[in-house]
Amino acid sequence: MKVLWVEDHEPVRELLLVAADKAARARVPVDLVMASTLMEAERRLRLERFDLVVLDLTLPDSFDGDMTIARVANMGKHRIAICSAQPERDQAVITAMNCGANVAPQAVFKAKLPFNRFIQRAESFHDFFLEQMPGATITARVAA
Repeated sequence: MKVLWVEDHEPVRELLLVAADKAARARVPVDLVMASTLMEAERRLRLERFDLVVLDLTLPDSFDGDMTIARVANMGKHRIAICSAQPERDQAVITAMNCGANVAPQAVFKAKLPFNRFIQRAESFHDFFLEQMPGATITARVAA
């Protein structure tokens, strides 16, 4: 699964990269690409195809969450998962769904992400991404 994670907070990016490295070593099928700004994410989306885009709502070059989602949604057929500490994250998901965006129905509260579990158990990192995809189940990965 190829994932673009758009996150401007450096400590979070570092933890995610450690988890991605552990997943690669364990041969868990996760190809994680990081972007720290909306412009960088748009550049990546123009050049590469992703299955999932995990998107923070507040980025250094985009403070309007709805506009951020709209710009990313218009750049391909990837699934979008909102992962933010902003209190309006749930409303942003509802608005995006009402507009027809391919967005996961539940926003993820960034402060509650289990980074240590992602690092210690590489398959839990993959499972997190599967949970954001439409119709995906964790048991489907195990059976495959």
